[in-house]
Amino acid sequence: MSEKQTYPVQLIQPDGRRVFDREHGALVADIDAERLRRLYTDLVVTRRIDVEATALQRQGQLGLWPPMLGQEAAQVGSAHALQPDDYVFCSYRETAVAYCRGVAPEQLTALWRGVAHHCWDPDAVNMTNANIVVGSQGLHATGYAYAAHLDGADIATIAYFGDGATSQGDIAEALGFAATWSAPVVFFCQNNQWAISEPVAVQSHVPLVRRADGYGMPGVQVDGNDVLAVLAVTRAAVERARTGGGPTFIEAMTYRMGPHTTADDPGRYRTAADTEYWEHRDPIERVRLLLEREGELDAEFTRKVAAEADEVARRLRAATVEMPDPDPERMFDNVYATEHPLMAEESRQFSAYLAEGAQS
Repeated sequence: MSEKQTYPVQLIQPDGRRVFDREHGALVADIDAERLRRLYTDLVVTRRIDVEATALQRQGQLGLWPPMLGQEAAQVGSAHALQPDDYVFCSYRETAVAYCRGVAPEQLTALWRGVAHHCWDPDAVNMTNANIVVGSQGLHATGYAYAAHLDGADIATIAYFGDGATSQGDIAEALGFAATWSAPVVFFCQNNQWAISEPVAVQSHVPLVRRADGYGMPGVQVDGNDVLAVLAVTRAAVERARTGGGPTFIEAMTYRMGPHTTADDPGRYRTAADTEYWEHRDPIERVRLLLEREGELDAEFTRKVAAEADEVARRLRAATVEMPDPDPERMFDNVYATEHPLMAEESRQFSAYLAEGAQS
């Protein structure tokens, strides 16, 4: 028996040429020049956010930052496929998804600066904050999706995770529950080729998308650096979930161009040749070349995009460096939804400790 061949869905080649794909092309037939320019703008702006946040960390303004450089198309394309009432369960790298969901630049860094336990109000944008426990968001998304289904809500959820998370039991359990319950959830794996310092080959000897076969759900592998292809396959998966078709597993083939986090040195475990290969598949350059080929890229538009990116970066930087330190005594306030005697006692002891220190 021959092995099942996996081909990533692609609608834009790295040189900007369109790929003829009747099935998936039809899913983005509404993306005219204006909407393509909006996608390009979001790609450029979110990369600028990422570069600025990385610089802020290097300058001591953030304790840590998880760069998404190179993964913009996977995030922007999938985010544009969602409806406002769909719910996003992220890991810790989905900055572009957050921006596309409406999170203001001023709200993106509080957690990473260490002045808050979160960055934004999840209910305001229907998206969770950074999830550091690798893979657990898969279970959260599945439970939320199934409960919404039981309540009759016409929504889908999407769980973002990396290739390394597929080795976690939480993702396996989430896939099992979602398949059994036909939960309206999309599992979106950003395969950026590295689980911190381990290559994806250590995670699986077969394409990750084939995990879907074992759970009886559709799986699709997409060129994660192609914003139109990602938009197309995510639209199909979300619509399937929303209309009672159950879960879908998407493997977006992309690459983490920078470190896992700013505490990481990727030069210790990968070569320049690895990175060079993916530099020629840059998600932003691909759309720029497409716009250029189709006569939709001019100097004025390019100037406006750059100005918007610079303004967003300015807002991000200003908000970050001006963030006030929180009142340390408030750390006990939101541990429980209601008053708790243990928290009350710990708060009392901590207040006494602070008062003693102030007197010494």
